[in-house]
Amino acid sequence: MRRAFRVIPLLLILLPKLFPLARAQSSPAGAGLKISGAVSTPLTLTAADLKKMPRKTLSVANPHNKKTEVYEGVLLEELLRRAGVPQQEQLRGQVMATYVVAEAEDGYKVVFSLAELDSGILDSEVTVADTMDGAALAEKEGPFKIVAPHEKRPARWVRMLKSITVSRAM
Repeated sequence: MRRAFRVIPLLLILLPKLFPLARAQSSPAGAGLKISGAVSTPLTLTAADLKKMPRKTLSVANPHNKKTEVYEGVLLEELLRRAGVPQQEQLRGQVMATYVVAEAEDGYKVVFSLAELDSGILDSEVTVADTMDGAALAEKEGPFKIVAPHEKRPARWVRMLKSITVSRAM
């Protein structure tokens, strides 16, 4: 009996590390999206914050389910602008080596160069969506999801998006 009491605390420490998905799914629905790193104004945004910003609607074909989906949200470029990330004419020289890491609750990460998110260089329309087909994203998809509508595969579509980190390659 005494041995069981020693094992239980060890399990409580190890289980979240062994099964990170279980921990991710327990995060509150009102969780914020953090934008940090090489920014002048770090942000933590809620779904309500995104609703007040300029909205973008995208109609995209999802190759996984072979259906057209309509997403609505805010351009990632706009969120980066609000965080004070250089854009347009400021995007030159060493700043061109800036990149963005988008991370999901389950640890999935993707990278975008800052240049490919800037409409002065490319119309990528990468969007942080909070609705699909007129409804809030399902729990396993949201509350936020990156949608990169012009990519041939949705490999950089990040569901359960929790953070965006801006970094400079050196």
